[in-house]
Amino acid sequence: MISRLRVLQITEAPRAGDAASRRFGIFILALIAANVLAVILGSVPELEARWEAEFRAFEVFSVAVFSVEYLARVWSCVEDPRYRGAVRGRLRYMLRPLALIDLLAIAPFFVPAAALDLRFLRAMRLFRLVRLLKAGRYVTALGLFRQVIRQKREELVLSLALMAVLLIVSSSVMYIAENGRQPDEFSSIPASMWWAVATLTTVGYGDVIPETPSGRLAAGLISIVGIGLFALPTAILGAGFVEAVQARREPAACPHCGGQLH
Repeated sequence: MISRLRVLQITEAPRAGDAASRRFGIFILALIAANVLAVILGSVPELEARWEAEFRAFEVFSVAVFSVEYLARVWSCVEDPRYRGAVRGRLRYMLRPLALIDLLAIAPFFVPAAALDLRFLRAMRLFRLVRLLKAGRYVTALGLFRQVIRQKREELVLSLALMAVLLIVSSSVMYIAENGRQPDEFSSIPASMWWAVATLTTVGYGDVIPETPSGRLAAGLISIVGIGLFALPTAILGAGFVEAVQARREPAACPHCGGQLH
């Protein structure tokens, strides 16, 4: 009989070279992707009407697998030193963000259909997509992405704060400049934020445009500043990826003599 520790190793804490854990992870990730695809295809009325029975059968199979996976994780989590305790340990584990997402992903299927709106039920199933974030255990690139975000979090937060400030300032300026000429489009600062977002992100829908000379001048300056400022997060992540890849390629050095470790 498989031990509780082995269940933990397979489902939650895989070891290097553990073929069973890797196969299990690939299977779960493939099933998650298939579920998302099924939800997308099921939103097409023609496909839903034609393949309703097949969609339902796949849904039942997926919920069964995900439910067993969730229960197995909760059952075996006490083998992890962080979650010692039959009751308290499992409660701490179940309150983890990813564990809550797991629960939310399967819970709607056990609620009577009459109790919830069908569109809401379908949207809840997409919570399985968030589980793809755990693919970092199996896909090096995703693990590297999480590492870069952790290392560059201060720079990213600063750039996002600057973007928020620019958004508020540009919305306020355009409200002052255009409210008298276009009271409907620029009726308030929050309403002006739609124009600011479209302009700063260089989308430029063109549904709302400045008409006053001062508004056009401000719009030009805001556009120029926005191009550089909104590119900051991309530049930060790009630099972080380069640094992380170089660090992995460079051989480890001995902290005492500085020589290469073998």
